[in-house]
Amino acid sequence: MKLDNPPRKPFVARGAGVRRCEGCRLPQEVCICEWRTTVPARCQFWLLTHRYEFYKPTNTGRLIVDSIAHTRVFEWSRTEPSSELLTALADERYTPCLVFPAGEDYQHRMVDSLSSDSRIPVFIILDGTWRQARRMFRHSRYLQDIPVIEPKTDRLSRYQLRRSKIDHHLCTAEVAVALLEQVGDVAAATHLEEYFERFNSGYIATRRRWAGREPE
Repeated sequence: MKLDNPPRKPFVARGAGVRRCEGCRLPQEVCICEWRTTVPARCQFWLLTHRYEFYKPTNTGRLIVDSIAHTRVFEWSRTEPSSELLTALADERYTPCLVFPAGEDYQHRMVDSLSSDSRIPVFIILDGTWRQARRMFRHSRYLQDIPVIEPKTDRLSRYQLRRSKIDHHLCTAEVAVALLEQVGDVAAATHLEEYFERFNSGYIATRRRWAGREPE
């Protein structure tokens, strides 16, 4: 991920002994790096990533970084947001919008689409488990004045590497695909979806060889 001085530590969990590609983090025998190319898009994605996500091979946020130009990654903090994020939010070149399901208590912040003016549309995706994302949304005061958009999609998640009790809870990469389709950028959506499918199928094909599961 394109992050200034990202925290790094060994991945220690079930499956940690698997020999992984340093680029895509998949098991080496199903490396997808040869298909990793970046394409331009009509919007930008900023990933506000929970610190625990940095270390998970199952994280799909990096697929957006690898596929869609100008994607940025910021580490989430409840009380000390990164100065780079605050600077980006104040930059008048962008129209940022927070991606999250609709809710009655913040209905006044909900929008159906981003501004059609000359500014660059930006989707801020909370990159973490559903429980982490809810905490990030509720407890980040610096996000409370940002408009909120819910992806308009009938998609059901095809992501099989983590369990979700609700079918419409898409993984991070699937959310980005849905948003690209929503803004009419079919080419970028298709490109990211194809890369995600390679990641998903490759991981599943090798996972049965491991004892246990990756952490949720």
